[in-house]
This record gives sequence, structure tokens and C-alpha cells, in this order.
Amino acid sequence: MKVLMVNGSAKPNGCTMAAFGEIERILKEEGIEVEYFQIGGGAVRDCIGCAACRKNGNGKCVFDDDVVNRLIDRAKEADGFVFGTPVYYAHPSGRILSVLDRAFYAGGKAFQAKPAAAIASARRAGTTASVDVLNKYLMIARMPIVSSTYWNMVHGNAPEEVMQDAEGLQVMRGIGRNMAWLLKCIAAGKAAGIVAPEPEVQIRTNFIR
Repeated sequence: MKVLMVNGSAKPNGCTMAAFGEIERILKEEGIEVEYFQIGGGAVRDCIGCAACRKNGNGKCVFDDDVVNRLIDRAKEADGFVFGTPVYYAHPSGRILSVLDRAFYAGGKAFQAKPAAAIASARRAGTTASVDVLNKYLMIARMPIVSSTYWNMVHGNAPEEVMQDAEGLQVMRGIGRNMAWLLKCIAAGKAAGIVAPEPEVQIRTNFIR
């Protein structure tokens, strides 16, 4: 079993990565493999709603910038996810939103029914709003959301400050344990012939007449 950690920070070793490290430690103790996906600091374009990915039917974004389609490919091989973001003006980083907009729209099947957690790091505030935004992607993809003992956040203005946030680190460890438990439950269910339910054909209601 493998968990893919998606870092929405442009800093590969910043506060978000410090939080990831605490989750990783617990997952490895539980026998779960961990892989990192760094969105990085390069240019990432937004989804423009062209729907070319739906017309092509190949589960890929038509704009191949070596980020979104690479994430979709990694997602196909993952059993669970942790999506992490720093807080910018009380919301997630623009880059993780651009990537997830395109990845979930074009390659949503790679994420469906797999457990996931969203975490946020901030100097002070905006964390709950940021986690809420990321959770929206998980909910629409029918992904079981992994929780802990408090909101999924850490505080600190630098990685060394994050490592002093005892409660935040405890929350990260809780995510690791709950993720491992849920992955093992899903594996046991599959072994017993229990599979994820198939969704109904989507109904789109438009109240503008």
C-alpha cells in the first residue's frame, strides 16, 4: 500500500513538508509506503474549462506541463493521499488549486474512492478555510476523508517552528495512524469481496429557468 503526499508549496522543504514528515514517520511504522509529489515553483496554468479532456476520454489534461498529467499517473498507483498547502491570504496556494482543478477534472477516476487527508500550514490563521477548500475536491471524488483529533493543521513561520507545535504534530501523527487503519480496512474488505459502491449517473440540476 502506498500513500502519495502532494506538496502544494513552492518550497520543497518548508513548513508543509515538516508536517508531511510527521505523517510519513507513522505511515512507515505501519508498513505503508510513502511517495512525494512536489508541485514545485514552476509556472502552472489554470483550468480553462475547455473540456478537451472529456472529449479525448484519455484521462489526461490537454495542456501537458509535466505537472498535472504526471500527478494523474502517480495517483493511479496510489492507495491513499495527503494534500498539503501553505496558507496564502486565508486560502490554499494558487498553484495547488490550479493543479487539482485540472487533475480532478481530467483524471478524477485515479482518485475516486481512495482515502485522503488535506492539511494546511500557516504562521497564524486561515488554516481551517484552506483545509475546507481542499476537502471539496475529496468529497466530489467520493474519497473517504481522513481526520485526526483536531483540525488538520500545523502552525509556524519556519519548519523549525512547526516542529515546536506539539499539538499540530500530534494531529499529523493521528492522520498517519487513521490513514493506515483505513487503508488496511479497505484492503481487508476487498479481500472479502467488498468493493466501493458505483455512483449513480450524475444528475445536474439547474435552477435558472
